[in-house]
Amino acid sequence: MQLQQLAYFTAVAETRHFTQAAERMRVAQPSLSKQIKSLETELGAPLFSRARGNVTLTAAGEALLPLARRMLADAETARREVAELAGLRRGRVRLGATPSLCAGLLADALARFHLAYPGVELKVEEGGSRDLVRDLARGQLDLALIILPLQSSDPSLVTQEILSENLVVASASPRGRRSYLRIEDLRGRPMVMFRRGYDVREATLAACRQAGFEPRFAVEGGEMDAVLRFVEAGLGIAVVPSMVLENRPTLTGTPLLPGLRRTVALAHRKDVEPTRAAQAFRGTLLSFLSEAARDGTLPQGIEALVDV
Repeated sequence: MQLQQLAYFTAVAETRHFTQAAERMRVAQPSLSKQIKSLETELGAPLFSRARGNVTLTAAGEALLPLARRMLADAETARREVAELAGLRRGRVRLGATPSLCAGLLADALARFHLAYPGVELKVEEGGSRDLVRDLARGQLDLALIILPLQSSDPSLVTQEILSENLVVASASPRGRRSYLRIEDLRGRPMVMFRRGYDVREATLAACRQAGFEPRFAVEGGEMDAVLRFVEAGLGIAVVPSMVLENRPTLTGTPLLPGLRRTVALAHRKDVEPTRAAQAFRGTLLSFLSEAARDGTLPQGIEALVDV
């Protein structure tokens, strides 16, 4: 029995609604349902009665609820006491991340961290991987989510690979959708291209040049959201990380063959030990990714590279 399962159970018991409980806990509804099912299996009894859209507690659920609330309250008290001793009632984490991660997985991990450490100030710097490496080296960030391999030979960073992700071709029209595209199929097609400093830009240019052509830019120099909007407007296609299309129903993502993938790493300076707050965030992020991988709730095309 895990505290997270009891928290999910309590949220459903109080809202009497699985979707609302998932929103409260800031977790995907399938993941919440799966954890509650695991809890019911472990206890050997159903905790909720689900009939005609109504969610009510069973006798076993009624018996568990006050115990779950007490256990969660005790755990929260213990966490706060330990956090006080560890200096995490206050603090600051300066985190850098690429725009695709800010729009995707990172938001949920940040929410979990803020819930656990509400007194720690979070500062998020959004930028291309090269820019983030520079800011890390200058001491302007504590941690950064960057793309490997590094584009510089700077040996002063410690990196830990945490996930791998497909790059796909984003387009606005689903007509005549193909199961995959080759890099050669992008020859002569108008493309929306990121500004300099984005690793996706460099990966796209390198792949096209290896195939023997220079890509044709319809628009150049955009940030992530601008690039996606330009594609939605029909200005051209773009090679993008697969996770950024999760909430873009008007865009189609077509895999590339052979596949283009990128590896995301968590980095910090080798000569500076991360603060306690930064170490706590690293632990929260790795735990979040492990749970998402185990529960099958990672976005399509994402593979966790941490222990599951």
